[in-house]
Amino acid sequence: MTTAPVPFELLPNSAAVNDGALSIGGCDVVGLVAEYGSPLFIYDEQHLIDTCAEAVHAFGEGVAYASKAFLCKAMARIAHAAGMHIDVATGGELFVALAADVPADRLVFHGNNKSLKELSMAMDEGVGRIVVDSFDEVDRIEQLVAQGHDVPNILVRVNPGIQAHTHAYLQTGIADSKFGFPLASGIASAAIVRVSESESMNYKGVHAHIGSQVFDVESYRKAIAALTPFLNESAAEEFSIGGGLGVAYLAEESESTISEWAALVLEAARAEGILARISAEPGRSIVARAAVTAYTVGTIKEIPGVRTYLAVDGGMSDNPRPVLYGSGYEAFLPRAVTSPRGLRVRIVGKHCESGDIIVNEAALPLDTIIGDIVCTPVTGAYGHSMGSNYNKVLRPAVVFVKDGVSKLVVERESFEDLVARDIG
Repeated sequence: MTTAPVPFELLPNSAAVNDGALSIGGCDVVGLVAEYGSPLFIYDEQHLIDTCAEAVHAFGEGVAYASKAFLCKAMARIAHAAGMHIDVATGGELFVALAADVPADRLVFHGNNKSLKELSMAMDEGVGRIVVDSFDEVDRIEQLVAQGHDVPNILVRVNPGIQAHTHAYLQTGIADSKFGFPLASGIASAAIVRVSESESMNYKGVHAHIGSQVFDVESYRKAIAALTPFLNESAAEEFSIGGGLGVAYLAEESESTISEWAALVLEAARAEGILARISAEPGRSIVARAAVTAYTVGTIKEIPGVRTYLAVDGGMSDNPRPVLYGSGYEAFLPRAVTSPRGLRVRIVGKHCESGDIIVNEAALPLDTIIGDIVCTPVTGAYGHSMGSNYNKVLRPAVVFVKDGVSKLVVERESFEDLVARDIG
């Protein structure tokens, strides 16, 4: 493991060093923790604005932000202001986007098991697209239209049978998947016929998604080649390739930009002769690198001949990805962001689980002490959104920073919040 400082390419765009200390958006990171507490999600607001704008420029007006990566009202407003649609996958995500005053016709409603209540809510509000994922869902939509709801615009989710090179839990386009209508078996064709011929649905096109954290962008070319005959035969007006573009979390990883990904997708679509308008749904690549998570060091426990454990005031409740996928992260001290990192530690959380690991093999400066602020970069995606209250740990606050000004956008939970719905 290298002793080099944390690579700056993993930090938000506005990251800067002042007297050895890290600032983001013109705000001192250690000072932000002093003001808002820890753990703390710190987002570079201009970074979010710029990546949303890049996605719109690269893919065009139809591109949607995959809000499951990170959603709060402030984020929904940024994506909408940039000209993106917003992909929501549950009634809860739909509710938050609407609460942010995003027009319903700018929303794309996903989900492999949408309830009758969720579909009714979406159709009442007039969402722009419903992505149909099963014949049961088709039945529910026809039932709702028969009860007086307006006919919705529909995309049919198709499973292309492509194995992307990513974690098994992140593969969504293989044959053995809970998502979509399989292409190879003819079920997808039957779904298109059913939707197209139904007076209760306005068929607009096809959606496909091959997986998440995909670094080999050639996988998208394979998916497009597999789907082209089907798309053209089905008279699809629109085709969304979904999202899943890989993001670098470690010094040795490299990633494609949204623009590079879009160029490959659009070139492949032209080469294959796809007639439909092409769109996509980036999420992780919009928000991941825009944020760092700041923790306070509470315990440093050296076990001679084994390892040193460094425990912080968060853990798997604010970043479950290492537990779920074995995901790797870097770590650094924002007070000494350019310092060599010669101390080897395992950064763990405060939960009652041996697997509560944030960084399995972390490098920090040798003078790291209790009370220090330690940060993990590239935590803007699937930290806040996948957070929990395990052990009744309070979920962190979220702060946006820009031009030297910090703005609290999600308050830290309180102990009172933990019992607000507990009526026992």
